[in-house]
Amino acid sequence: MKMSKTLAGLFAAACCVLAFAAPAAAKADFSGTWVLDPSKSEGLPPGIEQTLVVRHRGDLVEARNTIKGPQGEQVVEDTYILDGKETDFTPALVGGGKGKGRRTSAWSADGSAFDVSERATFDGPEGEEQVKATRRWSLSADGKTLTIEITLNGPMGEMKTKRLFNKK
Repeated sequence: MKMSKTLAGLFAAACCVLAFAAPAAAKADFSGTWVLDPSKSEGLPPGIEQTLVVRHRGDLVEARNTIKGPQGEQVVEDTYILDGKETDFTPALVGGGKGKGRRTSAWSADGSAFDVSERATFDGPEGEEQVKATRRWSLSADGKTLTIEITLNGPMGEMKTKRLFNKK
């Protein structure tokens, strides 16, 4: 009887160790070249082409975004640090202007997405303007579709877009 209690205790302890040692669910890897699928996207002006080249290592996501439209081509580079801490960033404006901002980026609970919350200020025609934005980057289970949902709140009100990209 004493031996079975000892064995049962050892078995329970081993199960606890194995439970804590089990690997966490793998987080999404957003790396790759992504091409916008306008037919599956929402809230975009007509005639927009977009290619996103992403380099993802751990909690660091670097994105080079090339957008072509009726007014020409614009390239915007951005960095997201997915540790949940607030960081400074320099938002780009259409037409080449710059602003200053603060951003927080963090993984979703299941690791298949990350969420970004940011606020920025810009010099506008009538003085300083503020914009708040949220972004959600999510990857499909097969890793072939990237969805970026963006909500912007600024001087012109609220704007929402949903951009679906296919992996090239």
